[in-house]
Amino acid sequence: MASSPAVLMRLVASAHTVAEKAGTIVRKVLHSGELGIVEKTGANDLQTLADRLVQKSICASLSKSFPKVTIIGEEDLPAESVEEDLIENGHSSLILQKSCPDQYASLKEEELVVWVDPLDGTKEYTEGLLDHVTVLIGIAYRGTAIAGVINQPFYNYQIGAGASLGRTLWGVLGLGAFGFQLQEVPDGKRIVTTTRSHSNKLVTDTVQAMEPHDVIRVGGAGNKIIQLVEGKASAYVFASPGCKKWDTCAPEAILHAVGGKLTDIHGNAFRYDANVKHMNSAGVLATLRDHQYYLSRVPQAVLQALPSD
Repeated sequence: MASSPAVLMRLVASAHTVAEKAGTIVRKVLHSGELGIVEKTGANDLQTLADRLVQKSICASLSKSFPKVTIIGEEDLPAESVEEDLIENGHSSLILQKSCPDQYASLKEEELVVWVDPLDGTKEYTEGLLDHVTVLIGIAYRGTAIAGVINQPFYNYQIGAGASLGRTLWGVLGLGAFGFQLQEVPDGKRIVTTTRSHSNKLVTDTVQAMEPHDVIRVGGAGNKIIQLVEGKASAYVFASPGCKKWDTCAPEAILHAVGGKLTDIHGNAFRYDANVKHMNSAGVLATLRDHQYYLSRVPQAVLQALPSD
């Protein structure tokens, strides 16, 4: 008799299906025209009905199937019963068919921490920049991001009526990443992707120090990592506090699964233990290749302004 799949693979398989349901919720809220926008700390820090419903759906669904896993979501929501139609019990059979990397095969539920960003790129969502929007579910073990799921609810939306919307990318360290075609920018090209709505002098000084051939300003950490793995950008540079652990956990796992690197601006790894502070105070630097080059270009004044945690 075949042994049952490892806890990690079951969790990723469930997170994949839960993320697809989340994408459906995100689209449904947009099409309803009732976004339910509230400002959290200001006009650049918004929460919508989609953020709230998706977080409830993801956290309740995963908690039901994996009661001992620690789940940390972005939105500070009141404890309340969750509507049955938000619960997703399914799982991706394709993921369950894959072998769990040996180093994670015997992990227990209580050893895993899940970081959830129900709607990454909320501001862009409210402004109709729909390709920037992602749903992020990251899985960490002993402080390291080891698996991640990214759903793009509006992938293909620019094709027009009749297009099949949405896709889900996922990855596990030691196994690889799936749901997209890995590509690299043309040789010798330095294309930097950076923040669209949270820029400041530290950010612009650091971007310019990279001597980029081109700079792309878009929303969402998940979206920027997708640009790296699809060959649209060679580095994601954000020399400022603002990004949180739920923004980087899933993208980091997928990027690392294909040989890339995501660190703070000093080159230090992030920790994803359940008790860490949520803010990535020393910025974010992510690359598919040549991480050391980009690290070496960060201005000294920026390094001093952003002490590592």
